[in-house]
Amino acid sequence: MFYYINGKVVTMDGNLAVVDVSGVGYGIHTTSTSQADLTIGELGKLYIYNVIREDYFDLYGFSTLGEKRCFEMLIGVSGVGPKAALSILSSSTPESLAMSILAEDEKTIMVAQGIGKKIAQRVILELKDKMAKSAPAFASGGGAVAVSPQSGSVGLGSEAAAALAVLGYSPAEISYALRNVDVDSLSVEEVIRQALKSMAQ
Repeated sequence: MFYYINGKVVTMDGNLAVVDVSGVGYGIHTTSTSQADLTIGELGKLYIYNVIREDYFDLYGFSTLGEKRCFEMLIGVSGVGPKAALSILSSSTPESLAMSILAEDEKTIMVAQGIGKKIAQRVILELKDKMAKSAPAFASGGGAVAVSPQSGSVGLGSEAAAALAVLGYSPAEISYALRNVDVDSLSVEEVIRQALKSMAQ
């Protein structure tokens, strides 16, 4: 099982990046967002999600752990396979996807190629439900950020924490990631971006 692959980027074609490691070329399915972080002819590092079946072995790679975590959450939604998850993440960053889920903005998710209304609604329903189940842990776990799904007016920190919960992070991880983020002077999306960056370090 591969955790990450670090080597020379040989080519990129569609959603496939070929990375050469000691003379072996690995074909890795990835998103347009991750491809933007790669340069042909230079070293590139992708965190790997392995899909192993009887008749094939596919590698899916992401330039950040946050994007990989988001991919894992998406393929956990019924009816969403790896290709659909890649399509969604090629049109949305993890932070913007989380905000779309919280806002129940199915149209933004439907911008992804091949994603129809039913799939977009399912993504919102299932991932927002996971957030709602995780949210009480913030209030009872003594974390730095409290989330109240019953409240109609939550602070930026709470909104960001809820969005990170949608992406599958635990209350402890979120509280740790938000500890040094200035939630009062940043947008919710920027708070999420900085928290994801902190967790990737």
